[in-house]
Amino acid sequence: MSEREPKLIRSRDNPRFKLLRQLAASTRERRKAGLALLDGAHLIAAYCASGGVPEQLILSESGISSAEVGRLAAGASGQGALILADALFNDIAQVAAPTGIIALIRTPAQGPLPAAIGRCVMLDNIQDAGNLGSILRSTAAASVRLALLSHGCAFPWSPKVLRAGMGAHFSLDIFDNVDLAAIVPRLSGRLVCASGHAEKSIYEADLRGPLAWVFGNEGAGVSDALSAAATERLRIPMPGKTESLNVAAAAAICLFEQLRQNSA
Repeated sequence: MSEREPKLIRSRDNPRFKLLRQLAASTRERRKAGLALLDGAHLIAAYCASGGVPEQLILSESGISSAEVGRLAAGASGQGALILADALFNDIAQVAAPTGIIALIRTPAQGPLPAAIGRCVMLDNIQDAGNLGSILRSTAAASVRLALLSHGCAFPWSPKVLRAGMGAHFSLDIFDNVDLAAIVPRLSGRLVCASGHAEKSIYEADLRGPLAWVFGNEGAGVSDALSAAATERLRIPMPGKTESLNVAAAAAICLFEQLRQNSA
């Protein structure tokens, strides 16, 4: 924390509070400012462990008595800390039971895509924030570094996606607003499309080597252009009565079957 005394804010007219409320509520504001909010000690600790330095910590008036919040605040730098009256803090918190600490961070600058793309996950119009965050979490857990998100995906740095990702963002290179079909020629390996209508099972396929997985929209699936460009279209066998899997569950199964085959 800065050596300056934390400032206690009680007024909803305070300009700093108004900015934080805008960031909490609006993807457009988050994109414009290049800022995001990390809600909770776990996410903030993961961000700091990755080498990140919060721009500012925001604490609730009641949260400052928490030992965990105090430890994080003691190690923070940036602009120091703000303390919000609990009612104000609850206005910007994105969880039913606020944790008492939020970090304001600068989102990574998005540089040019690599000229050659090896192992990656391509997400085509994944609109549900929880699904997107869960897929990013599985991607990081399977040791895939690169995630490419189409124009129609949820914003990866929104609070709900960050919570579902559980810190995965900080070990991934995430590119959003990508024209996925246009970058297919850059792929150095095979493009594999997950599809519930495919004839071939993931357990019948050779998933070794560099693969680019593409997972599609919750309702419409993968776009026709990407499906047509795929080297293989694969399904997950479901002998039970369920017609389909949640896309986040399907992505986890595919990624870990690939990991299993590469580890065998």
